[in-house]
Amino acid sequence: MPGSGTDKTKRWVERPGPVVILVEPQLGENIGAAARAMANFGLGRLRLVRPVQGWPNARARVMAAGADRVLDGAQLYDTLADALADCTYALATTARNHDQAKPVVGADQAAAIVAPKVAAGETVALIFGRERIGLENHEVARADAILTLPVNPAFASLNLAQAVVVVAYEWFKLTSGGALPFAMPDKSPPAPKQQLDAFFADLDRELDAIEFYRPHEKRGTMSVNLRNIFNRMAPTEQDIRTLHGIFMGLAQGRKGPARGGVLNGEQAELLRALIDERGAPRTPGEHTPVRGLAQLLRRNPTEGERKLWDALVNDKRFAGRGFKRQTPIGPHIVDFVSFPLRCVIELVSGEEGGEAQRQRAARREWLAAHRYRVVQIDANEAEQDVSEALETIFSVITGPPKARPGDPA
Repeated sequence: MPGSGTDKTKRWVERPGPVVILVEPQLGENIGAAARAMANFGLGRLRLVRPVQGWPNARARVMAAGADRVLDGAQLYDTLADALADCTYALATTARNHDQAKPVVGADQAAAIVAPKVAAGETVALIFGRERIGLENHEVARADAILTLPVNPAFASLNLAQAVVVVAYEWFKLTSGGALPFAMPDKSPPAPKQQLDAFFADLDRELDAIEFYRPHEKRGTMSVNLRNIFNRMAPTEQDIRTLHGIFMGLAQGRKGPARGGVLNGEQAELLRALIDERGAPRTPGEHTPVRGLAQLLRRNPTEGERKLWDALVNDKRFAGRGFKRQTPIGPHIVDFVSFPLRCVIELVSGEEGGEAQRQRAARREWLAAHRYRVVQIDANEAEQDVSEALETIFSVITGPPKARPGDPA
């Protein structure tokens, strides 16, 4: 399974490149980090001159983070002269002016100089010095040119691996043509004009329905401006399908528990009153529309229901308690119920009519007979301050169940 940018299923880039020479590196971690930087940008030949902590080094392998191929091929030398013996050209990397009459180049220029030499089969070296003091004068003297970077003159010293990664990056960018490893996928073709026309027709119709185009005499200009907004986006077929679905969903109402729907708050209250007055079937075989209306109310909650439901599902005290909305229990539809807790929550409005009150009393009698605890919450109070309603519910569900008449004491 590929890690963060590392994919062992892909081919390792194998192309000729310069040799990287580290002179007396002090820490194994820096050797490993430099090897990782080399692997990132296709450099595979590493030479070490008298590493201070010895070689091989376990910390180097840890910091290489998978660039074991570079470390396994690393060669050890006693002197810089030995490491440069087969090289025809060398660049000394340094942040200091060594006052030597040599060409001074940046990393991009160095890559341009080195590339044709490597292509011709020459061995070219990039020399990096010690972490603390860099390269000494006599070591810079062995190089054909000096490689330095445009850095803050007051803080010019880079970490060893950072210096390697900048130089290696410029090398790989030049030799690979600067091609990025991936691009934005083109999964959907551009939207045809016919699809755009259908989208705008529906959009115009819905905007007319909500009287968006005001004043009316500017309707044409406003519609053209909207069309141009989407045309400038150069949308794909999938883009238009997604936008079309969003607009039609907003226009026609959303589905799902307590997410809103096609009824406004006043209409939802009327629907709730109708359900309360209709109540349960009067005979076992009687068909009733109450369950279908309850499903509609589930998608179109009243303000009190919405606030209480949102608070209930977002309060950690009620997590996993299994509460549901507008759910049938036997012949009845209840506002909220937890079957695991055998607990029903009823929202009661102070404006209930006599029939609704009778239906509620019959429902509560049936629930009590079937060992359900009922918590009664004032709907108006729930709209104003739902926290008190939650406290009432919590005290009931955490308390002992009430005994039924006739239960043994």
